[in-house]
Amino acid sequence: MPHPQAKIHRMYELVEPIATVTLSEVPNEQFLALGMRNYWDGYFAGRAAPLGPVPAEVVHAVFYNFADGEVARHIPWVWGKITPQEAIAVRERGSAAALRQRIGELADSPGLVRVADLATRAAVSAPAEGRALYAGLRALDVPEEPVARLWHAATLLREHRGDGHNAALLAHGIGGTESHVLIALSLGMRAEEFGRIHHLPRAQLAAVVDGLRGRGLVDAAGGFTHASREIKQRIEALTDELAAPAYDVLSADELDELVAELEPIAAAAQAVDD
Repeated sequence: MPHPQAKIHRMYELVEPIATVTLSEVPNEQFLALGMRNYWDGYFAGRAAPLGPVPAEVVHAVFYNFADGEVARHIPWVWGKITPQEAIAVRERGSAAALRQRIGELADSPGLVRVADLATRAAVSAPAEGRALYAGLRALDVPEEPVARLWHAATLLREHRGDGHNAALLAHGIGGTESHVLIALSLGMRAEEFGRIHHLPRAQLAAVVDGLRGRGLVDAAGGFTHASREIKQRIEALTDELAAPAYDVLSADELDELVAELEPIAAAAQAVDD
């Protein structure tokens, strides 16, 4: 039976901080120790590894939200330093260590095994059709150690939702860079102030804003419009709808249990690196 959309969205909020420990200092240091030049080398090596050593164009298409040329600064260079199999192992090891560090005594609590099992059941049951990154991750072995298994499940659920989000953006005619510009404007920021795209050339960002203005999604002053709020709401609703099948395998009581058990873990995982 389908679960309420609010519950599906809450799972997104809880899974996100657990999966994104991958972006923290512990995994980054492990990638740097293996010859990566910077954070982004490790990011692309680790996240793209389940796809195999494919060209930058493929990673760019699957990841969707990077500006032209950004992926090619790292792929395929990283594959001259590390194999995809090694990158998968480093990412899992570093992420599990980072998560264990952040959640402290929760890592050894009896509830963690149960929550890892519930999350994994959902994570490996979602439909993979049309979801290349999720399918690549699904093909990997599920870790046995509970903290690593929870991180892996959270990452599967995050990438499953992400693949669906990209499909929703595509269906609404919103490109990757455009989506970041709209997020910035929805937060009351200018595009060049937004962390994810602030490094792009001003002329490039201005052209994206002009394109959105021509579609009625940015007003004359460079702000959010009623039309852009509507399209953002439709994309978020469709993203939740496409993410929902992952949780069909769980009963309503099991999903409630998963949400409740994830709350303190996600809160601890949300801690910011010093």
